[in-house]
Amino acid sequence: MVESHEKAIRVSRVARAAFLAGVLALASCATYSPLPLGDGEGIKDVAHLTVNVAEMPLPVLRTHAFDPAHGLDVTDVAMLAVANNPDLRLLRDQLGIARAQAFQAGLLPDPQISINQEYLDHVVPGYTTSYAYGISEDITSLLLRSTRKAAAHSQADQVNLQLLWSEWQTIAQARIAFDLVVSLRAQQQQLAGEQAALAPIDAYVRKALTDGNLTHDTASPAINAYADASKRLSDCTLQLHQAEHDLRLLLGLAPSAPLDLIGKPFDASPSAEQVQTALADLPRRRPDLLALQAGYEAQQATLRGAIRAQFPALTFGVDRQSDNSGVLSHGINIGITLPVFDRNRGAIRIETATRQQLKDDYEGRVLTTRNDIAQLTADLKTLNGQREQLQLHCARLDEARRAAQAAWQKGLLDWPTYLSIRANALSADMDYIAVRDQQSQQAIALEALLGDTDLQPSSSSSPKS
Repeated sequence: MVESHEKAIRVSRVARAAFLAGVLALASCATYSPLPLGDGEGIKDVAHLTVNVAEMPLPVLRTHAFDPAHGLDVTDVAMLAVANNPDLRLLRDQLGIARAQAFQAGLLPDPQISINQEYLDHVVPGYTTSYAYGISEDITSLLLRSTRKAAAHSQADQVNLQLLWSEWQTIAQARIAFDLVVSLRAQQQQLAGEQAALAPIDAYVRKALTDGNLTHDTASPAINAYADASKRLSDCTLQLHQAEHDLRLLLGLAPSAPLDLIGKPFDASPSAEQVQTALADLPRRRPDLLALQAGYEAQQATLRGAIRAQFPALTFGVDRQSDNSGVLSHGINIGITLPVFDRNRGAIRIETATRQQLKDDYEGRVLTTRNDIAQLTADLKTLNGQREQLQLHCARLDEARRAAQAAWQKGLLDWPTYLSIRANALSADMDYIAVRDQQSQQAIALEALLGDTDLQPSSSSSPKS
């Protein structure tokens, strides 16, 4: 009876130790806290916004003084987009998930404790309650920890680099959106001035038509010119509404938030030396290419893990037990999977094929980027020459338009000739604006492809007044 009592005490101690371990584990568990949903109203007070300049992804942004109280220039808009864009917020959340997964991959597997006790249905002299207790660990999980951890950290690096690349792309989108709004506002102002200038001619022609001094065939050019100016103004206004809407969404602003844009649109013209220097170390600077490299390294680790996993799965443990006759014993237990049929061959083939796909994807991206840069460089050279020509052409037609307006007001010029001169000048102005906007968009795209090159503005980039 004394021996039976001692056995019961030992089992009771094991049970208490297991219970205490469980309590300690529960004490370190995370607790739930609610996270209410927001109202999605966006930011209304733009003038008092602040951004963390030190966290900006480009040096040119980290050296800029952000002060929206005096209006937003093109650099302010880019900085605000990086700090407040809703899509970037989601990507930062994904980065948090990837880092949590990397943390999880580095955790050691928990050991397993087993306790068993068998009671007799009735008292039998010489026999007692049997028990067994032991602890075991998954050895295979420990062996695969290093590759699993390496893959998870490379994946977290990939997500972080993808976030950086998205920030670069958002900066480019913000610059383009800024340019578009500024350009459309300038076009709206010019078209409104054109409509106001054509209003007296329209009134003059309509009165002459009513008095019978003009026929409808003769009067139609003037009437159509005013109607066309009005339509173009209306179309431009609608485009401006859409552009301002897109810019507010990009910046995470409320629909009623003011867009006080100041300064010139983004405009740069890189030299051939800048392009060649950027191309030379492109794979070492471009976040998307670095992200693909990190993804490839993650796949390398995953493939190594799959190769290691082809060996038998192994668990190891120790135990102590007593049978019903009171005989004590202790020992080890080993669990092993026989590598007869599976041997993880399917997973190895899948991971090998995936690695090849990532390799081809990376090399294809680099090739595409180099060709895109070559095309954009050639386009910018052509657009620079075209813009200079149009700028001189517009200056001449502007002078002709002013002279024609003064002559028509003095009665020295007939209105059909005056309308023709105005139409030619307006068409040249619109062509110039289109080429200027296209050049700016190409320069923004080129800088995004080249990476952080801090392109210098070209000497011919001053906007037309």
